[in-house]
Amino acid sequence: MKLMRSSAAVALLLMFSCASLAQDKSNATIKGKVRVERGSPAGVAIIVLQGEREVARTTSDKKGDFVVTRVPPGTYSLKFRKAGLAVGTIDDVSVKAGQTRTLGDKLYLTIDEGSIVFIRGSVFSDGGRSVAGVKVELARVISDNAIQKLDSRVTGETGEFVFRLPPDPAKYRLTLKAGDSEPSSKDVEVETAAVYRVALTYKKKS
Repeated sequence: MKLMRSSAAVALLLMFSCASLAQDKSNATIKGKVRVERGSPAGVAIIVLQGEREVARTTSDKKGDFVVTRVPPGTYSLKFRKAGLAVGTIDDVSVKAGQTRTLGDKLYLTIDEGSIVFIRGSVFSDGGRSVAGVKVELARVISDNAIQKLDSRVTGETGEFVFRLPPDPAKYRLTLKAGDSEPSSKDVEVETAAVYRVALTYKKKS
């Protein structure tokens, strides 16, 4: 009796497995890789749409790879979304039954400039001329006696520099670093995503 039950269970399992394989062959798979301008490519939502109707979705892994399974044959558009990044779209993705459609790694998501902080600045001499090739350091002000160094830039041909930061409220300190210049620094209070401008003075030591 037990043997018969076991045989029936195995037969039932095989039947479901075959049905599952048949179902997979009637659908398609879409896979690819997402690259990002800054940060981790993990957690990007990949949404498969047919017109306005969502058909399937998944998320990218820590390397930016993604696989969307059980997609019915047809033509779709794919949207790629992650907070802080611009929305990406690939249109006219056609798939056939049993096909694995590979999109490669051509999708590159740039930073959504409306969701981050820009600190844009320039370095000028006493006479008002721009100063190229000098180092500007960025630090976060933790308290009156403590700062956390974050990054640095070297000014371009017109004396400009730019830092991109998260939109969280914070206080930052920019310091001009040049061996032949008097110390020069300014603090910037960040409240939300926006462009903050600052000018530093390059004054040669006497």
